[in-house]
Parts: sequence; structure tokens; C-alpha cells
Amino acid sequence: MSDLTLAVDIGGTKFAAGLVEPDGQVVAAERVATPQGADAETLWHTLTALLDRLDVPAGLAGVGVGCGGPMTWPEGEVSPLNMGGWRGFPLRGRLAGRFPGVPVRIHNDAICLAVAEHWRGAGRGSAAMLGMVVSTGVGGGLILGGRLIDGGTGNAGHIGHVVVDPEGPPCGCGGHGCLEAIARGPGLAAWALAQGWSPNAAVTRGELYQEEGTATARRLAADAAAGDPIALA
Repeated sequence: MSDLTLAVDIGGTKFAAGLVEPDGQVVAAERVATPQGADAETLWHTLTALLDRLDVPAGLAGVGVGCGGPMTWPEGEVSPLNMGGWRGFPLRGRLAGRFPGVPVRIHNDAICLAVAEHWRGAGRGSAAMLGMVVSTGVGGGLILGGRLIDGGTGNAGHIGHVVVDPEGPPCGCGGHGCLEAIARGPGLAAWALAQGWSPNAAVTRGELYQEEGTATARRLAADAAAGDPIALA
């Protein structure tokens, strides 16, 4: 019996997986680009191939998954807005079938982030905090009174679809001007390009961006750190 937990991150840009010790130390990790426009089984096979590369040991302590929403919770049928191939996909059930007898838990990725930050990160010792993910999407998770607040559907704190500009751009949820539509990574990069941004300062950190192209939010952030005025804006 292993004391390692398999941690899985499902995102619109990448899938990542790691083996984690009880104290939160990551002892092995792998990642792969999310195939764009892929159907349900192609996405699933991409994930299983990633897990095969990780060489997961037998007798795991558990499997924990963070995935973009929406999803049915705690059943773990996922329909990420930025992954059209998965609509009502039984991700928890599929992983439970792959790892029989091992507890499998799934939650919104931003809630997973909030729990992690409260346990081992910037939120340690805080009784009340909002954890936010700004990636391919925007999400949030709430800690109040030192406890995770799930809400009736597991979406408490999920602020990405709060409307911040009613005249703003269309969002994948069907609304307009959601925080996610404006502030998600690809949206930030697109806005900067429209203002005349040319990715440049981050070229010295090129290894960070090789698999993600050039005009990414990570590169935008690096250019902002280097003082690029459009990136800063």
C-alpha cells in the first residue's frame, strides 16, 4: 500500500498529473497539451497516456482531480466550458474504473487551489480567504471559518461568471461581460495584441513558453515584469 496520492489537473490548455506525499511534496509530475477541438474519447486517451507516463504505483492512497466547471458534484460528471468534447463526461467514474478500490475525488479546479493554498500556501492560518484561478478560465473557491464552503452545487466562490461589464465580450457560458470573458489568460493576451503588444521581453525565458507558443498570458506577465507598458496596462 502506497501513501502517495495521484493529483490530476484538467485544464483547457494542459493536463497535468503528479504523485504527492502526505505532506504535499510532489515527487513526480508530467504534463501534456490539451488537444484542441478533440472529442470525448480523444481527451480521455490523452489523460490515460499521461498517467501511463507517470508510472503510477499500485495501492494509491487516493486520486484527487481539479477540473474546470461546470460539473455535477460530487458525482464528478464534467462539462468544462473550454473543452467542448466533454459534456456530462463521467470523469470520476472513469478514473474509479481505472483505479479500482482507490478513493477518487473531483472538484472545481479553483476550489482545489483554495484548499491547497489554505493548507500549504499563502492562506495558511487564515480563517477566511478567496482563492482564485486565472488561467484558460477564471474561477474561485471560498474558505470561511477555516472550512471549505462548497455551496449547494459545489460552486460557492466561483466568481468567473459574475458580470463585470454588461457590454463586454461574449463568454463561453452564453453571457456577456463575465469576469472570465475579460480576464482569462487568452483574453488578456488577445487584448494586449489588439493594443499593439509584441511579445519580446520574455524571450530570455523561452524555455517556459516553448510548448505554449508566444502570445500567451504567461509571456504577457513576464513582459509586464520586464516593464513593457502594454503588458503592464
